[in-house]
Amino acid sequence: MTLKFTTVLLVLSTITLAQNKVTPSAKPYFPAAHQWLRKNPAEMGLVASKLHDAITFHRENEVKNPRSMEQSHYQSFGKEPFGGAIGPFADRGEPTGVIVYKGYIVAEWGEPNRCDITHSVTKSFLSTVVGLAVDRGLIRSVNDTVAQYMPPIELYNQPVTRPTEDFAKPELLTPFETPHNRTITWDHLLRQTSDFEGTLWGKTDWADRPDTDPAKWLNRKRNAPGSVYEYNDVRVNALALAATSVWRKPLPQVLKENVMDAIGASNTWRWTGYRNSWIVLDGQAVQSVSGGGHWGGGMFINALDMARFGLLTLHKGNWNGRQLLSEQWLRQATTPTPAQPTYGYMNYFLNTDRKLLPSAPASSYYHLGNGTNMVYVDAEHELVMVVRWIDTKAMDGMVKRVLDAVGK
Repeated sequence: MTLKFTTVLLVLSTITLAQNKVTPSAKPYFPAAHQWLRKNPAEMGLVASKLHDAITFHRENEVKNPRSMEQSHYQSFGKEPFGGAIGPFADRGEPTGVIVYKGYIVAEWGEPNRCDITHSVTKSFLSTVVGLAVDRGLIRSVNDTVAQYMPPIELYNQPVTRPTEDFAKPELLTPFETPHNRTITWDHLLRQTSDFEGTLWGKTDWADRPDTDPAKWLNRKRNAPGSVYEYNDVRVNALALAATSVWRKPLPQVLKENVMDAIGASNTWRWTGYRNSWIVLDGQAVQSVSGGGHWGGGMFINALDMARFGLLTLHKGNWNGRQLLSEQWLRQATTPTPAQPTYGYMNYFLNTDRKLLPSAPASSYYHLGNGTNMVYVDAEHELVMVVRWIDTKAMDGMVKRVLDAVGK
């Protein structure tokens, strides 16, 4: 009897240990510089035919805008007041994409190595360098007002002798010194709720996506910072200028040294500003970069480098064991903005209401720019997808087809 009882206990213990045994999950794969492993979709448990359908769908739904980005600008934003281009444009390529599943490339099409303007996906790189400044204590808190971090700024390439008509006008740039702008915090700018007022690089805030009622252009009442969301590139560029002042070096250099080199990005991406956005910083001419291609400029980058950045955000700022950007920052970046719950920090578009991407989980988000350029990030499916030059109305159809291929 005792022997039988002991045997039963041993059997039960073995079953319990087997049930409680934790199988270590596979270590996430991170591509090394200059190489990225490709996997056959079937090898990864994906339905190859459905991925092929998704690629065909993308090609059939290429955005209708001209491939000349300069022409496209003057057919859209160029019609705004003071809408003339002040930064570079370049013709774009064909519909292009990269699908990354569990770190591996399982599909790519078009011209994934081609550096094209990525428009407002640039904003996600801008918020990243701000996040790095917060992580390093250069910005003590995103709830600090920006004004306290901003010295007067000297513009570069000014005439030695000022014209008579400029006498008694301010000689230095102080964009955060109006009573309203002094109340704006870093968080307000990151969430596009600042209602920043003023003119920067020859572009005035009200002329960016202006109100349909011209009577409101110059006389409207300012909204309290944080209360109203408004997508506005003048205010984005004010954030870029502020971040440049904090870092005391060009933001592309900050991004390269702290993020892009670490994630193995190519050396072909370029982040530009405007031809008139040069300042004097510590005795040197430095270009304050733009946060998008609204008037030209911004980030010119290939799809593979965009996918690496998406993979970094998927892993909450961690790249192969190195925490390049704090997990806390990524948590803040994907926290809904009270005035616009589908927006986090620029340019994290959240799928909280599942309106734009009803086929995707509510936890997914996407770095989004005109074009349309999209870096789709889906932790539930261990998926990153770059889709370039697709009609906005086809975004959900594209995501649906890829998720059907994943089959989870």
